[in-house]
Amino acid sequence: MITLSLAEIAEVVGGRMHDIPDASAQVTGPVVRDSREAGPGCLFVAFVGERVDGHDFAPAVVEAGAVAVLGSRPVGVPAIVVDDVQSALGALARHVVRCLGATLVALTGSAGKTSTKDLIAQVLRRKAPTVFTPGSMNNEVGLPLTALTATEETKFLVLEMGARGIGHIRYLCELTPPKVGLVLNVGSAHIGEFGGREQIAQAKGELVEALPPAEEGGTAILNADDGLVRAMASRTKAKVILFGESDEADVRAENVRLTDSGQPSFRLHTPSGASDVTMRLYGEHHVSNALAAAAVAHELGMSADEIATALSEAGSLSRWRMEVTERPDGVTVVNDAYNANPESMKAALRALVAMGKGRRTWAVLGKMAELGDEALAEHDAVGRLAVRLNVSKLVAVGGREAQWLQLGAYNEGSWGEESVHVSDAQAAVDLLRSELRPGDVVLVKASRSVGLERVAAALLETGAEGEVAAR
Repeated sequence: MITLSLAEIAEVVGGRMHDIPDASAQVTGPVVRDSREAGPGCLFVAFVGERVDGHDFAPAVVEAGAVAVLGSRPVGVPAIVVDDVQSALGALARHVVRCLGATLVALTGSAGKTSTKDLIAQVLRRKAPTVFTPGSMNNEVGLPLTALTATEETKFLVLEMGARGIGHIRYLCELTPPKVGLVLNVGSAHIGEFGGREQIAQAKGELVEALPPAEEGGTAILNADDGLVRAMASRTKAKVILFGESDEADVRAENVRLTDSGQPSFRLHTPSGASDVTMRLYGEHHVSNALAAAAVAHELGMSADEIATALSEAGSLSRWRMEVTERPDGVTVVNDAYNANPESMKAALRALVAMGKGRRTWAVLGKMAELGDEALAEHDAVGRLAVRLNVSKLVAVGGREAQWLQLGAYNEGSWGEESVHVSDAQAAVDLLRSELRPGDVVLVKASRSVGLERVAAALLETGAEGEVAAR
């Protein structure tokens, strides 16, 4: 974070100083909420959780070098006390962002946010120092914590914004006002919470409503291939840039294909030129993500050749998102177990089939959460798609939703041992260990709550077989 004194921080957040011998003492390190991350010069933010109260760690973090604690009560060590810690954290982030003057890029969407954010960051940091959301820290706590890692050298601040309802993205934009806003898509993720895709579109479009007008540099980057996203152009006074495979897109892809290993290749077209891209990531769904990143980078002054080079060299920065690892025996494990929704599940299945040409393919799938009344139909549709794509074997893991996956496969014509239902992750591991053959490709994917990353981890335990070679 930029250097601020405790007195300045107290004024910004409307807090009261307690047990502070020197109000001019400066916070020169990061703002952290995990006591294990505390170090010299930091500010520790004490939240009261369901099981852990951050205030209990106050003495330890100060001993580790923290300058003070930002909390809701005095703790016997230097502290700035506020009525609402979360609101105070947001106020501090808003102040720091305003002081920095960095170009803030915000993005949202139902699927692909984290992968696209990682691509944008890898492209932009070739041009100038860039700070971006780690992992999926995209809520009212993670977003300000990310913003507070920016320094005077930061030129681009790339923030992923998630939403659980109407008004959430509007609030995040008030904390960290964006200049460039990107909306990827409106899908079925969290449809059970929102009530329908139109409501999701209403929430996601709050991002473009928050942008400054075009004459002040505001830019809305919208997916030309998604009707609900494209319609958001009427909700903003910012400049509108379209990306996608549509002929009307300002940034578009032509000649899209997958390499033999399942990596997308295409001709990138921008308003200032064209260049070829072959990505290191897996799956055709990354083409849309790459075009979104390219549109952001082009608007921020990068050439088509610079963007294409960066996209071709970019990798995955976040765990358990199409992580491809090859075992010594030739079995390829695709760990995409961080999360799942209908759109990402279908994209992952298509990527599996592309990667597995001439090889046996396994789809180890579990529950997609927060689908509400659409849950049965969506799980059934994924099971059916696995059959239509000729996935060699579907392993549905878990309870009712897994049974719906298998039922969809069965009703689509999956007979015999082409699909199977198992009770939990360990049962899936036992089945795979007994039946996998060298050269097989295994996709592991479900919502985060299912914990299927344990299946991928177990399959990659090498024992006496030697080291695993990660691609």
